[in-house]
Amino acid sequence: MTDFQQFCNQFSELNELASLELVQTLKTKTFQKGDFILKSGMVCKHFYFVNSGLVKMFSTKDDKEFIVRFFSENLMFTAFESYLTQTASNFAIIALETTTVTLVSQKKLEELCKKHHSIETFFRKLVSVATLKMTKRIREMLEENATNRYNQFMIDNDLIVQRISLGEIAKYVGITQQSLSRIRNQK
Repeated sequence: MTDFQQFCNQFSELNELASLELVQTLKTKTFQKGDFILKSGMVCKHFYFVNSGLVKMFSTKDDKEFIVRFFSENLMFTAFESYLTQTASNFAIIALETTTVTLVSQKKLEELCKKHHSIETFFRKLVSVATLKMTKRIREMLEENATNRYNQFMIDNDLIVQRISLGEIAKYVGITQQSLSRIRNQK
C-alpha cells in the first residue's frame, strides 16, 4: 500500500474497489527547487500529496510575501478556494527543494466522490481538517504576538524546521528577519 493510500485511510477506510480506482487516477510528478507547482492567477486543478520534499504556499502583495503554510512528506495540499471553485488562485505554491508529489485531478476526484462513499467521506474529512488548520493560522496571525507565533511555528514544524531558511520563517511569522533574530536571541 502506498503512503498516499495510508494517508487516505486515516480519514476514511477505502474499500478495495474505491482504492483501486483512486490509484488508477493518480499521477506522480517531480518539481525541482524553485519550480512553481501553482502560480498565482492560475486555476488549481489538482490535489497534491508530498512523497518527498518541501513546498510553501504563499501570496504576494506590494512585493511583500505572506507564507500561508509549508507542506512536507506525507501531507496533502491544494489552493482550496481555487480548487473548489475552479477560479484563479490568489496563492502560489513553489518547491523549496526537489519535491515529488502524487496528484489527483479535481475532475477525477469529483467523479470518484460521486461513485464511492468512502472517497467522498475522505474528501469531506480532509476539507474539514484543512479548514480547522486555516482557522488556527488566521487566529494566530490576528491574536498572537510575534514571539508566540514563532514558538508555535517551532512546535508545529519541529521535523522540518532545519530545512526552512530563517528568511522563510520570518515571512511565515509575519516579521522581519531582524525581529526574528531578536526573538531567537531572547531564548
